[in-house]
Amino acid sequence: MPYPAQTDYQTIVQTARTLIEQEGLEQLSLARLAATLGIKAPSLYGHIANKSALLKAVIVQTYELLFAAYSRALSEAGDDPKARLLALLRAHRAFAHANPSTYMLAFTTTAPEQRMNQQALEQLALPIQELMAALVGAERSLTALRGALALVHGFVMLELNEQLQRGGDLSAAFDESIQAYLSGWQRSA
Repeated sequence: MPYPAQTDYQTIVQTARTLIEQEGLEQLSLARLAATLGIKAPSLYGHIANKSALLKAVIVQTYELLFAAYSRALSEAGDDPKARLLALLRAHRAFAHANPSTYMLAFTTTAPEQRMNQQALEQLALPIQELMAALVGAERSLTALRGALALVHGFVMLELNEQLQRGGDLSAAFDESIQAYLSGWQRSA
């Protein structure tokens, strides 16, 4: 009779995400993860090949959760493309603040084997690009999308690294920056 599994892939990945958020990426080890799950470290290898594969799974799940946050934001937004895009970009910022360590891992990994599949990432981003196309036209939508994501990511990374120390309402500054960016694209149309 086979020995019953004490954990599963999703639980392992979610627990790793939680540990990264609570203790930092540097503290994550397979031994620490196994102890948290109440199993022996070799038991993890039935589900994941190694730490690099685990980190890739965490990164993939982080992107999936980010895009789920996008979907929730869009479902609550009205029909105006600019308002919908602002809601989506606010959701991006809120997600980063709620998941700072895994957000930074997902957006700063330099290990090719840990990056999310480019085609899958493009498929997740296409609906956002279509929304941008409604504002700036299809031929300029990719450039505008890249700029918007760079603006949001840069703003968020500065916040997460506590680099915006001059006071003021950062949420208002974020919204104003996004509005100005989108207005600039619309004026140049």
